[in-house]
Formats: sequence, C-alpha cells, structure tokens
Amino acid sequence: MKSDEQAINESKIVLERTYRARVEDVWDLWTTKEGFESWWGPEGFRVEVHALEARAGGTLHYDMIADSSEMIAAMKQMGQPVSHPTRSRFAEVKPHQRLVLTNLIDFLPGVTAYESNIAVDFHVAGDTVRMVVTLDRLHSDDFTKMQQQGFSSQLNKLDSRFG
Repeated sequence: MKSDEQAINESKIVLERTYRARVEDVWDLWTTKEGFESWWGPEGFRVEVHALEARAGGTLHYDMIADSSEMIAAMKQMGQPVSHPTRSRFAEVKPHQRLVLTNLIDFLPGVTAYESNIAVDFHVAGDTVRMVVTLDRLHSDDFTKMQQQGFSSQLNKLDSRFG
C-alpha cells in the first residue's frame, strides 16, 4: 500500500507515505547501516555509510555517490563531484516514533555551510505505518525544489519495497 502526499509551506516540506509493514522494519531502514544503504539517495545515486549511531547526538556519516551513467554525466556537466561526503547527527531519537537528523550542508561551492533538519514521525495503525517526513527548506527555492524531488525519488525506492 502506498500513499504519497506532499505539502510545502514557508519553512517546511512535508512528505507522507503509508506502508503495509511493521514499524520495526521501517524504523530499521533509517537506523541501521544495511537499512540506510538499501534505499537512501534519489534514483541514480547510492550511499556508503561510514558511521551510523542511532541515538541522540549520534553521528551519521556517508558518501552520496552518483552510480548511474546518466547521473555521473549530469554531475560532471554541472561541475559537481560524482561523490561527496555527508555529515549528519541524530538530534532526536524516540524508537519507533520519531527521529530527527540534522545535516551539515557544507558541500555547495559558494554557499556558507549551514544545518538543515529532517524529522520523521512514525504512526502505526493496525498493519500499516504512516511515515511523515518534514524537511527544512534549503538556502534557495531551486535547491529546496531539488531536495523535494530528490527525497520523493528516494522514497519511491521504499514504495517498491513495501508495494
């Protein structure tokens, strides 16, 4: 089962999905190396996790890697590296209920480093889990739109898993 709702307001982007799954299984996709690597990143990208400590204050360090010939070419055409390290921390962890990741956005040329949050709330109803993802807007409308599109793309990977 899949449902996808998106909303944008002045400061946040909200994406929702509902899956016929156990909350523990959906939670593990966010909080284990194997789970995270299995779906994170928009289509055409993958990640390699170097550190993942799913506890308040714990680190999440990974490389975002273009892994399709189209994405590799697109990144090169934009003058961007095909891989970049990402540093995040788990700002809040309430098992099977809520987590907040704080990402350091420090990989954009000409943009002063800043932090951006991803909050995820898990709501269980019978044999389904509704996952509500709330993203901070980024430094520009263009990057906010790319973030929304990228996040929707990576959620599509979960849709096929729980389809």
